[in-house]
Amino acid sequence: MKERLNWAVLGTGVIANQMAQALQKMGKPLYAVGNRTYEKAVAFAEKYGVQKVYSEIDEMFTDENVDIIYITSPHNTHYAFMKKALLHGKHLFVEKSIALNSRELDEMIALAREKNLILAEAMTIWHMPIYKKLWETVRSGSLGKVQMITMNFGSFKEYNMNNRFFNMNLAGGAMLDIGVYALSIVRSFMDEKPDEILSQWKPSPTGSDEQATILLKNPSGQMATVALSMHSKQPKRAMISCEKGYIEIMEYPRADKAVIVDAETGEKTEISCGDTSDALLYEMEDMEHAVLTRDTSGLYLNYTKDVMDIMTYLRKEWNMKYPDENWD
Repeated sequence: MKERLNWAVLGTGVIANQMAQALQKMGKPLYAVGNRTYEKAVAFAEKYGVQKVYSEIDEMFTDENVDIIYITSPHNTHYAFMKKALLHGKHLFVEKSIALNSRELDEMIALAREKNLILAEAMTIWHMPIYKKLWETVRSGSLGKVQMITMNFGSFKEYNMNNRFFNMNLAGGAMLDIGVYALSIVRSFMDEKPDEILSQWKPSPTGSDEQATILLKNPSGQMATVALSMHSKQPKRAMISCEKGYIEIMEYPRADKAVIVDAETGEKTEISCGDTSDALLYEMEDMEHAVLTRDTSGLYLNYTKDVMDIMTYLRKEWNMKYPDENWD
């Protein structure tokens, strides 16, 4: 069994920098980097001591020394890059949202299985230690059944229609950028995938989803509300309401603490686990474990698929289709 896996990163933005720093914490170098702009890749490599810089991105997919590729480019580039990488035998860790829609994701899941490769979304929710602890608490039954989940996530972004938040050519909008976090938490605390979905939405001047409210219900009667906005500030707040108490999580995308409130006494218990600053380290450790052991249970690709199905359903309801997108 291979002891040291070689990571390559596609992109040189914020997440790529955090990924390189996480590898340094793990005591290993980043093997390779590729970027649409070669000069940016060179500067990135110099900053982190990266061994290899590709003059063309496609060289990353054919490099026999690469084991795992971390794709950090915009959402609408993921599908094409994933397909090339999987066809060349590379395990893939892909920044959220992993694809634009269910058709793209289903095709990539099937291709990964055909090639016996591991495909996963770099969703912090799946990997932060606090969630592993909270899921365990809920499964223990000490709080009773999860009944209702309330999610908020809002950022105030200026109406700069060229940036990725509103730009339809970069798959902008609240759903794929921040809604994916909220829906991932919802799915992780529900016993089953929601099968009843209602929503309202407001488009931005470009036609992207500026804000939305979503109601979800699954066959077990568990319900959730989700409020998203790209042009008004909200707390990143999750509340999981159970029969015997509720869990409140602030700054939930990379949370390291939560508060459990007893329904009868009102007593509050704060739980701390992990560290927000190590979010990408936890992700990459779980990905390496999956590649080395072939145990993919900690990557939650089934939840990723369920969340993508919900997001695709909603955008179809809104008829909010990206340029050249094929979702059928």
